[in-house]
Amino acid sequence: MPDWRVPLADVRISEEEIAAVAETYRSGWLSMGPRTQELEEKFAGYVGMKHAVAVSNGTAALHLAAVASGLGPGDEVVVPSLTFVATVTTIRQAGATPVFADIAGLDRPWISAEAAEAAIGGRTKAIMNMTYGGHPSESSELAALASERDLILLEDAAHGLGGSQDGRHLGTFGLAGAFSFFSNKNLPVGEGGMLVTDDDDLAARARLLRSHGMTTLTWDRHKGHAGGYDVVELGFNHRIDEPRATLAIARLDRLDADNERRAAAAGLYRERLADRTDLILLEPPSQGDVSANHLFTAVLAEGIDRDAVRERLSAERVQSSVHYPPVHHFSAYDSDAQLPLTDAYATRALTLPLFPNLTEEGIELVVRTLGEALDQG
Repeated sequence: MPDWRVPLADVRISEEEIAAVAETYRSGWLSMGPRTQELEEKFAGYVGMKHAVAVSNGTAALHLAAVASGLGPGDEVVVPSLTFVATVTTIRQAGATPVFADIAGLDRPWISAEAAEAAIGGRTKAIMNMTYGGHPSESSELAALASERDLILLEDAAHGLGGSQDGRHLGTFGLAGAFSFFSNKNLPVGEGGMLVTDDDDLAARARLLRSHGMTTLTWDRHKGHAGGYDVVELGFNHRIDEPRATLAIARLDRLDADNERRAAAAGLYRERLADRTDLILLEPPSQGDVSANHLFTAVLAEGIDRDAVRERLSAERVQSSVHYPPVHHFSAYDSDAQLPLTDAYATRALTLPLFPNLTEEGIELVVRTLGEALDQG
């Protein structure tokens, strides 16, 4: 493994956070107890929703959103292809059929409301938005489209924690939103996720399905609130554990400060790369909207060998990545969808390092090395 001078992401856990997790282990209660409840209450308050359901990972949150919202065989869901595969996999796992829609542009790599509307058919039941890179994207427009066409709007907000549009937190525009606490996300715990909703029935069903369809949980019985349980649905094991809930609570308290540092780093990238005519940068959010700045990506001009650029970056121990290989090209989906903008973006986009403690010196190294790589052709 290279000793990166500038890694793609860099997670740092404070001694206070480590101590809080250690105390949770000492408590002897390790799965879905008081700390899970505290996390759910704090998270719901943070994003401004009635309900937050903590789960084992972001994929579990997406899965519960799909199943609890009633998606199933015969239903179609309009989805982006430029996303991590879980956005689409969970639709298939619920029994529904994904229908791919194109992105808005090379500088707007998120599903567009126009493309989503064109993909709506007689069996369409829902639209899945994904706030790519933490950008607010077309969240408001997709919510309006879903309302006009009497469709469910679900949101993959794995990149969006801390971002907002029109004063509303990303992931809260639809019936349900899903967040990820994976180790490279804005709230990095390692694994973990959260489903949020204002719908009482969906929240109740998600809580039921989260733990095997059981009517009461171990913690309820431990507190003496129930003496037994029934199993009323075929549920899943999507439970989070207490140590990760504890770490998420602690890191939620620093999320806004971390996101401000991400925004400062992204702003510096924009400033340093503004004059490059061989790069296309993402469109910044509209005035008053806030990006979570999960990713910083740039699209290379046509004809530039992206693999060669990445090799030169790697040679200087600067890590880069690609987000994402389009889902509609994966063998498991075998789709004939025609998505020219998605394909163009996916073959030319480059993800640069971005994390809260990225220094100005680190950014200067990335920009200088990238510029040298581009100048070499």
